[in-house]
Amino acid sequence: MKIVLFMLAGVISMQVARAQLKTTAVCPPFDVDVLEGTVNEIHTYSNIGEIEKKFPCFSSATEETNGSTCGGVFFKDKDIYFFTERDYIEVGEHFKGKLSLPLLGASRGSLFNTLGNPKIKDTNWDAYQTKYGILILYYNKAGKINKLQLSNKGTDTLKLCE
Repeated sequence: MKIVLFMLAGVISMQVARAQLKTTAVCPPFDVDVLEGTVNEIHTYSNIGEIEKKFPCFSSATEETNGSTCGGVFFKDKDIYFFTERDYIEVGEHFKGKLSLPLLGASRGSLFNTLGNPKIKDTNWDAYQTKYGILILYYNKAGKINKLQLSNKGTDTLKLCE
């Protein structure tokens, strides 16, 4: 009887030993350069493969379909989204990373010295011309920035996702 129990324990041990260890993808910290329009040297026009290689910890990815969808690579837990199909990067108010300019939470009236006058103004957002394209800043009801979008497109060709 002891031999049977010993053999059974050996078989179970061998099954456990064959179990695979799975690693968790680790991303470098997200560093958004607002004036250059990059995130860790990834540009607004970078493709899905480049982003997934640089940041393997993405929450989800959606394939591009020639402009009819909002394909890209998304990091919901970090509140940053790369819309590769429409060539823009979106940073939300709960962004976990570093901004080259501390824009999130800044007041609408405090931006002139840093960004100049906006190219287009609206009640809830301002669009600034940049050397790479356009920077759009969104404001909450208190007039504080709660979202920003960086794009290599101009105001006349930019198509945003809902």
